[in-house]
Amino acid sequence: MTTLPLHQSAPSNMTSMGTERLQRLRRLGSLALCSALLASATATWAQKKKSKDYDNSARATVLHEANVYVASDPGSQRVAMIYPGHEVAVVERSSPWVKVFANIDVEDDVEDKPEFGEEDAPPPSSGWIRDKGVVGPTTPNGDVILYGTAANLEDAATKPNAPKDAAMEAHLLYRRVAEYFPQSPLAAESAWRSADIRWQLAKRDIAGLPSAKEQDPNLRPRIFDGEMKKVIKNYPGTKYAALAAFDLLDTRLCGDWQGLPKCPESEAEMYEKYARQYPDGPRAAEALYNAIYRYATTVTMYTVQEDKKKADAAAARVQSLTADLKAKYPQTDFAARSTSIAFRVQQGIAIYGNDRD
Repeated sequence: MTTLPLHQSAPSNMTSMGTERLQRLRRLGSLALCSALLASATATWAQKKKSKDYDNSARATVLHEANVYVASDPGSQRVAMIYPGHEVAVVERSSPWVKVFANIDVEDDVEDKPEFGEEDAPPPSSGWIRDKGVVGPTTPNGDVILYGTAANLEDAATKPNAPKDAAMEAHLLYRRVAEYFPQSPLAAESAWRSADIRWQLAKRDIAGLPSAKEQDPNLRPRIFDGEMKKVIKNYPGTKYAALAAFDLLDTRLCGDWQGLPKCPESEAEMYEKYARQYPDGPRAAEALYNAIYRYATTVTMYTVQEDKKKADAAAARVQSLTADLKAKYPQTDFAARSTSIAFRVQQGIAIYGNDRD
């Protein structure tokens, strides 16, 4: 793959908005969500198989918390609560009420889990909800409505004292955009943003575990990658496929290099390969810089081991890739940063460990 036509990209104002919010999502540690919420966010549909027994047009979600009542009467018994992004199946409408099956989401990170017969799976709750904020595949302008609601929740999740479920609700609402409106210009970005929110939160949870410091990445808990792989499969050639592929590299990074060149060397090759595969992707310059930095650290490591041949080869690779980065991405910060790394390597300054003489 040599080019990335952006025919699936969102309108420019929404794309820039999304990029800024996703960057904040990664930077801030104030997202009030843990892995338990990730597991409970998509309850198993216990009696019906999704997309087979319910017509797609009956699927819908809500934009706000909605009580499910036994009857179309606010004085009747409440049987469930529906949260933004969770799915319902619309059975009938009787203004100002809608009869639904609630809790019909299917968990997608355990492919072989039975869809019914699970004691811990909440059965779908049949009842009535207010006909307010219900959005489905037939809702006019529904893709933009869902996208905008998700973007607002994503932004709220980055703020101090964020609503505890804001990030997960954003994840689910973005997902509904791609599912309900697959032809929308917002579909590709929404699919990736949904997957990326979940990915970054899972990554943060794993980072706090002792296994995060292990050299072998296989010793860490596995991050569910099904959503990322769907983005790559469903939107090939787009920048969102490139972004998803970059996220997936996380699973191959060592937790701790332990001062040995094996890890940074293999990671450098991985990032270099990515930059060649997605040269027009949004993270290509960053990937190339990551490769340069890692090759530079191996220069220090091989020098300590008194392996001059390998140290010289790694130093030459630093200079070559730096020239490549400067030629392809001259306006990026990564061009200047790699130039600094290359100069330090040329001067014999240690990149890894103590650089004082």
